[in-house]
Amino acid sequence: MTLTALLIFAGIYAAAVFSPGPGVAAVVARAMATGTRRTAPFILGIVLGDLVWFGFVVGGLAALAQNFQIVFQVIKYAGAAYLVWLAWKLWTAPATTPDQQQYVKGEGIRLVLAGLSMTLGNPKTMIFFVAILPQVVSVDKMSGITIAELCLLMAVVLAAIMLCYAVLADRARRFIASPRQMRLVNRATGGLLAGVAAAIAAR
Repeated sequence: MTLTALLIFAGIYAAAVFSPGPGVAAVVARAMATGTRRTAPFILGIVLGDLVWFGFVVGGLAALAQNFQIVFQVIKYAGAAYLVWLAWKLWTAPATTPDQQQYVKGEGIRLVLAGLSMTLGNPKTMIFFVAILPQVVSVDKMSGITIAELCLLMAVVLAAIMLCYAVLADRARRFIASPRQMRLVNRATGGLLAGVAAAIAAR
């Protein structure tokens, strides 16, 4: 692809990623409660999910995926269930201030899988890759180099935007100094995650 075509695709993709949706809400809620570092694995899962959907489209498997809705329904509900579990953990978490929170062993891989499953079952992601992407690029005429360029571009754009959301949420969280305020934040972000899970499961 030419540089102009890549920039056009980057702009369209960035607009789709930047617009509020389940992924953005989940990242903000997670970062508000636990900080940027402990949100990074979740963002990695989201990036992997987008790359998987891109692979489906490029490989001509989008129609096949639509015919096996049961598989994606299971993935969607699994992702929603994990978000509900995260919401419960946040709701019942001790009222510790940001500096007192510690990394939980084994949390990273679980968050990657949560981000991946949420993205695979996210209707917003499905619509972009199945309906919008083929209108932007000729997926049936891509060379290996073009595929690699687009994968790298998507990974950078998506990670950068989600990390920006996470950093902003983390900065806001840094103003919280008392356990009482932290308890309110935990419950608010837990409620937001539960709402994201319900929205994904209902679509």
